[in-house]
Amino acid sequence: MRIWEREQGNVSLSLEAGRAKDPQGQFVPVGLPFGTAARLILCHINTEALRTGSPVIEIEGSMTAFIARLQGFSPNGAQIRKFKDQLIRLSAALIRLAVDRKGHAVQVDTKIISTFELWVERFEKERFLFPKKIQLGADYFVSLQEHAIPLDERAVVALAHSAMGLDVYCWLAQRLHRLDPQRGQFVPWTALHQQFGQGYERIRDFRRDFLTTLKMVKTQYPAALAKTDKGGMLLGHSPPPVPQRHVILLPSKHTPSGRHG
Repeated sequence: MRIWEREQGNVSLSLEAGRAKDPQGQFVPVGLPFGTAARLILCHINTEALRTGSPVIEIEGSMTAFIARLQGFSPNGAQIRKFKDQLIRLSAALIRLAVDRKGHAVQVDTKIISTFELWVERFEKERFLFPKKIQLGADYFVSLQEHAIPLDERAVVALAHSAMGLDVYCWLAQRLHRLDPQRGQFVPWTALHQQFGQGYERIRDFRRDFLTTLKMVKTQYPAALAKTDKGGMLLGHSPPPVPQRHVILLPSKHTPSGRHG
C-alpha cells in the first residue's frame, strides 16, 4: 500500500508513502507509517520540539531514552530498529488534507518532517536507513506551539500496545475540554467507525472492540465524560486529562498516522 485515504463528512485525508535518498545509491521507496510505533514517535518528536523550542531534533540518543521509558527497560536492537523504520516512513510521507465547501474544495499538502539527515546502519547484517537528525515543517511546528494538548506520559505508556487506544485517548484529550458544558456532543457509531474503524467491515464488530478500548482508555483518563449506547457516544465537557506537569504533547487535531495496528 502506497496511499492511505479516509473521508469523514466533508473532510478528506490522504497519506502518501514517499522516497528517501540512499547515501550510497538512488532514491528508494519507503512504506507508509503505521501502528503504535509511528504514533509514539509523534509523541516523542512533538515533546522534544516543545521542550527545546526548536524544530530541529537530534533523534538517536533521545529516542532510545524515550523507548526505555515506555518499556521500563533498555530496548534491544530489534525494538530500536522498529522505531527507526517507522521514523523514516514518517519523515518521507506526504499528507494531503482537503475540505469541501459549497462547490469548491480547500486543500493543504504538507509534511510533518521537512528535512532529515539519512545514515546507513546495519542490524543482524541487514542494511537499513535511519534519520539521525530531523527538522519539523514550519507550519507543523507553529501549529504545535499554538495548539498542542498535554498528555500524561504514564497514560501513553499504559496504552502503548494499542494503536486504537492511543488514538481514542488523544481524541478525547483534544475534544472534551472544548465542548459546551451545557450541551455536550453526540457522535453516532457510523461516525466513530469512519474515524477509528479501518479494517472492520461490520460496525457491530468495531463497536465490540471500541467499547473494550474505551474502557481501557478511561482507566487512564478517569475524568473523561463519555457514555455509549446503541446509537453512539455522548461526550460531555471534561477537564484536560492531566495537570500541566509530567506531560507529553500532541497536535490538537488528531490525524491518523497510518493503519490501525
